[in-house]
Amino acid sequence: MTHPGPDDGPHPGPPPARGLDLAPFRGLRYAAARVGSLAAVTSPPYDVVVRPDGQRHLETADPYNVVRLILPEAETPAEQHAQAARTLAAWRAAGVLTADPRPALYVYEQDDGGHVQRGVIGALRLTPPEAGVVLPHEDVMPGPVADRAALMRATGANLEPLLLAYRDGDATASLVDTTAAAREPLLATTTEDGVRHRLWALTDPADHAAVHADLARRQALVADGHHRWATYRRLQADHPPGTAWDRGLVLLVDTARHPLRVRAIHRVLHRLPVARALDAARPYFRVRPLPGHGLGAALDALAGAAKDGTAFLLAGEAGDAGFHLLDRPDLPRLDRWVPADRPEAWRRLDATVLHSALLDHVWQIPDSPDRIGYLHTAEAAVQQAGRHAGTAVLMHPVRESVVLDLARQGVMMPRKSTSFGPKPASGLVMRSLDLE
Repeated sequence: MTHPGPDDGPHPGPPPARGLDLAPFRGLRYAAARVGSLAAVTSPPYDVVVRPDGQRHLETADPYNVVRLILPEAETPAEQHAQAARTLAAWRAAGVLTADPRPALYVYEQDDGGHVQRGVIGALRLTPPEAGVVLPHEDVMPGPVADRAALMRATGANLEPLLLAYRDGDATASLVDTTAAAREPLLATTTEDGVRHRLWALTDPADHAAVHADLARRQALVADGHHRWATYRRLQADHPPGTAWDRGLVLLVDTARHPLRVRAIHRVLHRLPVARALDAARPYFRVRPLPGHGLGAALDALAGAAKDGTAFLLAGEAGDAGFHLLDRPDLPRLDRWVPADRPEAWRRLDATVLHSALLDHVWQIPDSPDRIGYLHTAEAAVQQAGRHAGTAVLMHPVRESVVLDLARQGVMMPRKSTSFGPKPASGLVMRSLDLE
């Protein structure tokens, strides 16, 4: 695998007969005067929050941090969802969260100083997979989908936007960029990671019509939020047609103008010491220690090895002194465990080899939350592996063009194969279905 190149964005084939349908909605937003700061009430998406440390940090940043809605705490899942519903209702009653007076599409910008991403947030009409309008590319697990569905039912809200990538919507992208350049934002805040967030509301029906016409024959790739996309579709199926459940909250980014970054999602094997993992992998990979390599140099070594095929970086208790590179796989021995009824590009994915061969057969580790953790940064994965005497499996990102090609074929990648970003911050704008 290699890093994505400049032309690796979604290039849809023949457009679907019925494309993206993005509608305005009355956004539910924090009243700035009622919270310590807008930055202090935001959170990364629920599945990116590192628990419990990251969750505790967010909860103490401000009593109204949105993590109390997206990751409520209670003894049972049912109590968690009920707690989130009570919290949301209380915050609305107290004026902490208020509804915008007019339906809007929201222009959203993220700027980390070296990368600017802009897109438009709205309520997207949900379509069946066979329509070819929205292309998921990763498998999902029923547990997280059931959990998110119960949370959305209890709160009657879409609390976080999904990230969708599309391409060549010139009128929409021009409107987005013009708005950011010429208008005062509704809000502007800089989160503790140094990213500046700005939000504008487009309330003019003429703007809504222009976006609707421009997107009407576009298709999009689900870049981030596969479990929530599956949740939207489940909730739509559970309600009669013509309700607010026919739409879901999304951020659409035209990657021709604002390319997404593609990063890997790393694994932490909680009960597998790294020495045992290395011993079991030696018959199937070349295993090389990387003495004296810090994390950055070790990841560079992984990137170099990944150019020639499947490769992984393993770390455990020893931290920086304990990185090992797995490369040059014995493909004939591994291929007996990789499903043969899939395209060759899928069979050669690092995540496919990891899950089908290493996890299922070599290490014999079930894909359950108590055995495998998924983390979006290599630093967090190494720290967690060291803390729990486990093994961090650091991955190399998949090229976006590979992702899109498989999605067009209707072939799902193993779950948590990619991390597209920057991801929209949670808490800047929400969608409450009782406002529609």
